[in-house]
Amino acid sequence: MVDAHAAVEGFRPSSNGLPFTNDFPKQPVLKINLPGVGPVPIGDASRGLCGGMIYTTRDLFEAKLTPPVLKEPPAPDSPLYRYIVRRLFDSFDIPRGVARYYQLMATPDADTTRSSLTLRGSGRITVVNEWPRVRLDLDRGVLAPLGVITLRSYDPFQLGSSHQLLAYAYEQRRTAVTLRVYDPNTPVEHADDVTLSFDVAYPTGPVPIAHNLAIGGRRVRAFFLSRYRWANPLPALADA
Repeated sequence: MVDAHAAVEGFRPSSNGLPFTNDFPKQPVLKINLPGVGPVPIGDASRGLCGGMIYTTRDLFEAKLTPPVLKEPPAPDSPLYRYIVRRLFDSFDIPRGVARYYQLMATPDADTTRSSLTLRGSGRITVVNEWPRVRLDLDRGVLAPLGVITLRSYDPFQLGSSHQLLAYAYEQRRTAVTLRVYDPNTPVEHADDVTLSFDVAYPTGPVPIAHNLAIGGRRVRAFFLSRYRWANPLPALADA
């Protein structure tokens, strides 16, 4: 018996997500013109633009606009590519968002006790703090962007191992939760079948999170609700 469930009405990754996967060629994410220097390349798109893709998807859905019909990632000089890059940087929510990724990446899986002080593990932060916020949005019929932590590390250069998803539905049976998500890495033919599953009964952790994301076999250690502000996606549709 399902104790609780909710879904964002009308949203399906196969029809509302971007029709291409997060598989961009090795190229600069953007170029910045510096006086006296010229164009300076920044970043590497082949490492992924997942945050820009999920924010663009939510922008389009909330504007009641159909995603562009493309089978391959857009060219770097196209309006859609430039818009995805813009939304990628928005998804980082610098500096607050980057700090949250790093904090969770450096946090142990389970609660730890030092003297009389208990430090919260990533499992407790996920199921006690973040999951209720995600659930509240879904109960209200609002898509929920997630920042996903896959590694445990103190190395800030490992932040690129993180991922971003868009939650659109959930079911809860007693303490077991299944969360349905749009994963930009998953091909469109399997896009509606992607889930995260976890149990909220023992938040002291570790809290295993089962998944079928296309992230190369890495585990999911934790997730949090990202800060989102709507942007007008019409510029992304020019020439798309």
